[in-house]
Amino acid sequence: MTTIQLYDATLRDGMGGGGLSLTAGEKVRVVHRLDELGVDLIEAGFPASNPKEAELFELLAAEPLRHAEIAAFGMTRRRGVSAEQDEGLQVLAGCFAPVCTLVGKAWTLHVETVVRVDRDENLAMIAESIAFLAAQGKRVLFDAEHFFDGWRADRDYALACLRAAARAGAERLVLCDTNGPSLPGQIAAAVSDVAAALPGAALGIHCHNDAECAVANTLAAVEAGVTQVQGTINGIGERTGNANLVSIIANLQLKMGRDVVTPEQLGRLTEAAHYVDELLNRNPAANQPYVGKHAFAHKAGMHAAGVRADATTFEHVDPALVGNRRDLLVSELAGRGTVTEKAGGAGIAVDDAVVSRIVERVKALEHAGYQFEAADASFELLLRREAGVYEPLFRLESWRCIVEQRADGKVETEATIKIWLDGERYVRTAEGNGPVHALDRALRDAIGEIHPHLKDIELVNFKVRILDETHGTDAVTRVAIDASDGTDTWGSIGVSENIIAASWGALVDSLEFGMQPGRRPEPSASQVRA
Repeated sequence: MTTIQLYDATLRDGMGGGGLSLTAGEKVRVVHRLDELGVDLIEAGFPASNPKEAELFELLAAEPLRHAEIAAFGMTRRRGVSAEQDEGLQVLAGCFAPVCTLVGKAWTLHVETVVRVDRDENLAMIAESIAFLAAQGKRVLFDAEHFFDGWRADRDYALACLRAAARAGAERLVLCDTNGPSLPGQIAAAVSDVAAALPGAALGIHCHNDAECAVANTLAAVEAGVTQVQGTINGIGERTGNANLVSIIANLQLKMGRDVVTPEQLGRLTEAAHYVDELLNRNPAANQPYVGKHAFAHKAGMHAAGVRADATTFEHVDPALVGNRRDLLVSELAGRGTVTEKAGGAGIAVDDAVVSRIVERVKALEHAGYQFEAADASFELLLRREAGVYEPLFRLESWRCIVEQRADGKVETEATIKIWLDGERYVRTAEGNGPVHALDRALRDAIGEIHPHLKDIELVNFKVRILDETHGTDAVTRVAIDASDGTDTWGSIGVSENIIAASWGALVDSLEFGMQPGRRPEPSASQVRA
């Protein structure tokens, strides 16, 4: 059976969605999660479109990946400029990415009204751009933008665009339903026509979800002969989004018998989907197929009775296969397996009793509003507490924050902490540009001499989410913090009705995790108090 290649566009096309943004460091974390998931190609974006993209490519150049390859995105040369002189193509040629994805027009309407060149010049722009990058040693994918609209408007010209790309050395021809209006039957007919007109060509599919058919259209294209599927995690993207790569992976593997990832990787699908949502500060969609919290939920009555007797009566797949669980018959085995795997990765020895206790503790915390998908530090600290190998940085007596706004509009924040460390009481007060900053400064002032490694740990991201908007200003708040020591980055979480208390919990977890054994240098004799 023909292998299907997975191509993720979350970091480029996905970021076109309203209100969606990730830092360069967060994008690197997503890349590693996609690599672990078994994605073959990860489109990182255009390396010189803005400072953030430039930073991302600089970071990715030094990142080792187990499986995935990085693809750089760009456009065909500008009109009236040779490929050798086009600045965008020069940037792509000089970047580290082995694969370059070039987008070019395949719809006569766009050629004549957007690019404003004649049809032959558009074909030349496609061919010369691909030939230039191929000559620089790049593997080139051609994204035929608006292909299906173009095929319906002028089939022969749309096919001519593909032929020009193929003859110039494109490794793969990707058919794009850019406006997302097509239906599965239309997609299948066009792909079949392309496969017949260009025998032997490697084809890909890139669908948008404007008619809510992006996943169905992608699967129809696979049945018609494409061997690469493109999409974004959770279907994010501009307008109504892109084809949801999460659902595509599950459908290909579980419904169509295409082994695109290993069973173990498929079992991490829910975790990966929620991880990206958490980084984007979004609530994971509860009704999202396969990975949503309610995807395998059953209320009391006939459904619940049926599931208790035989889960296949009301579940189309076993939720554990994609790392999810049903609400009534919780997959304890899957939960225990995850805990055991995480503990092993952290070098923490756990027996069956500890694992069971951790599973129940996680369930209780999730019910209270915690989510550990992107809070790896808080989860490992939970493991350590339950396994009896937790080493607290200090014992808290109390903390206090004062925020004062003066008549001139100036706002001042002061925090005081009282803690115990090695039998000694420390009281510190610090000012900051907000409560979290002030608390952070006071805490570091108190224990920084004893734990000098703290100076290497920086807070790199801070996110707040209201969990129940109906409660207004007294709603439960979830705070997520990302911290880094310059080498690794980790996430922590705090939940409380009080936003400062939630922030304190996440802050302490972020620092304690960075100071756990194996993550910190041993203090010298002069740094240890008698």
